[in-house]
Amino acid sequence: MARSLLRYLAVGAALALALSGCVSGSPAGGDEPKQQSSDAYSGDVEWWTINLQKNYGPDIQKWIDAYQKDHPKVHINWVDVPGADITTKLLAAIASGKVPDVVNFTSATTGLFAGSMADLSSLFSQDDVAAYLPNLADPLVVDGKRIAIPWYNGGTSLSFYNKDLLAKAGFDPAKPPKTYDDALTLATKYHDATGKSATNFMAYSSVVQADEIPLLSEDGKTAAFNTPETLALVEKFKPLFASGAIAPGSLSENPRDLPQSLENKLIAFNPAAVSSSLLNVEKNAPAVYSSIVVGPPVTGADGKYYMSGQQVMGIPAKSDNQAAAAAWLKYVAAPEQQLALCKLVPIYPSSVKALADPFFTDISGNTPADQARKILVDTFKTSVDASMGSGNDEQLRQLFDDQIRAYMSGTKTAKQALDDAEKAWNDTLAKGK
Repeated sequence: MARSLLRYLAVGAALALALSGCVSGSPAGGDEPKQQSSDAYSGDVEWWTINLQKNYGPDIQKWIDAYQKDHPKVHINWVDVPGADITTKLLAAIASGKVPDVVNFTSATTGLFAGSMADLSSLFSQDDVAAYLPNLADPLVVDGKRIAIPWYNGGTSLSFYNKDLLAKAGFDPAKPPKTYDDALTLATKYHDATGKSATNFMAYSSVVQADEIPLLSEDGKTAAFNTPETLALVEKFKPLFASGAIAPGSLSENPRDLPQSLENKLIAFNPAAVSSSLLNVEKNAPAVYSSIVVGPPVTGADGKYYMSGQQVMGIPAKSDNQAAAAAWLKYVAAPEQQLALCKLVPIYPSSVKALADPFFTDISGNTPADQARKILVDTFKTSVDASMGSGNDEQLRQLFDDQIRAYMSGTKTAKQALDDAEKAWNDTLAKGK
C-alpha cells in the first residue's frame, strides 16, 4: 500500500518535464479566418497531447473509441508530442496555419500562446467552467479571454522532517514550521546543536514569489522583483549559508540530485520539497523514511501554497472545427476521464467532482506516504499556479537563480545580483516582444 501511495506522489512525466528550448517571439498571424463548422459531432478533430501515448496509449485510446462510437461522424486524430518539442512544433503549426484543433500545453507557456488561442468563452458556458477548480481555471483568462481549460497537475510541494535528527533541536512533530522564518529558525537551532547542515532551503525565484513579491510587472514586459523587500529576503539567507546551517550543496543547479540530502542524512529537513522526493527516500534510505514526518510546505508572506504549473488544453484560433473541438475537450477533461487518468498516472485533477471522489478523500494509514497524500489533497483546493505566463518561465527562473548562487558564493553583493538578474530578465523579455 505504501508503495502504491508513494508512486502516486511522484509527479507524472508529462507534467514534470520542463519545456526546454522555449522559442521567444510572437507567433505569426494575419491569415483570414477559416470557414467554421457548426456541428459539434462531425468532422476531424486533431488532438495534441504531451508524452502520454507511450505509457498510457491503450487506456486513452479507449476514450477515443467510446467517443467515436457515440458520435460516428467524428474522427479524433490523436498526436502525442515529446515535451521538448511541443513549443517549437506548436509555434510552427500556428505560423503555417495548419493547427491542431485541441492542444495540450503548459500554463508556463500561456504568455507565448495566448494570442493564438480561441476565446473559449463562446464555447464553454459559465456552468461548464464552474466544473473546474477556480484557482486553476481563473489564471487561464488572459486579457479578458479564456485561452484554455485546466486539465491535470502535480499538486503542491510538501515539507519533510527527519524527526530523529531534529530531536536534538527540540523539534515537535506536531508543530512543524509554517513560515520561512520558522524554517530558518529551526535550521539555526539544529546547526547550533549539532554543527551540521540542516536544510537545502534557498532564496530562489519560487521562494521570492511566495513571499508576496511580484516577479513580473502587470503587463508582463519587465522584471518587478528588484525591490528592498527582495533584497531583505535574500540577505536573510546569507548568514545561514555562510555558517553551514544551509547546506553548501544547495547552490547546485540540479535540485533532484543535491549532494546533501535527506537520504544520506546530511540534512535534517526540507521545508518545500517536490512531493515525488519522498519516493527517493523510501527507495534509497528505508530507515530514514520511517523517521520522516510530513507537513505542508512552509509559506512566505502571502501564506499561499504554490504548484509549479499545470497541464491545460486550448483550441487554436485557426482551427476550422471549433465546435467539434470544444465538444471533445469537454469530454476528455470531464470528471470521469480525469479520474481515470489520475488512477493511471500520479497526478491531480482540475475537476471539482473528480477531486471529491473517494479515491482522493478516503485515505487511510499513517505512513509518510499516507500523510503526504492527505496533505496534498488538503492544500490542493487553495493552491496557486506559480506559472508567470511569460512564455519563458523556465529560462527566467534560471537567470534569477544563477544570480542568487553568485551572491551566496560571494562573487557578487546581493544588490549587484538582483540588478544583474533584472537586466537579464528585461533583455530576455524584450526579445520576446
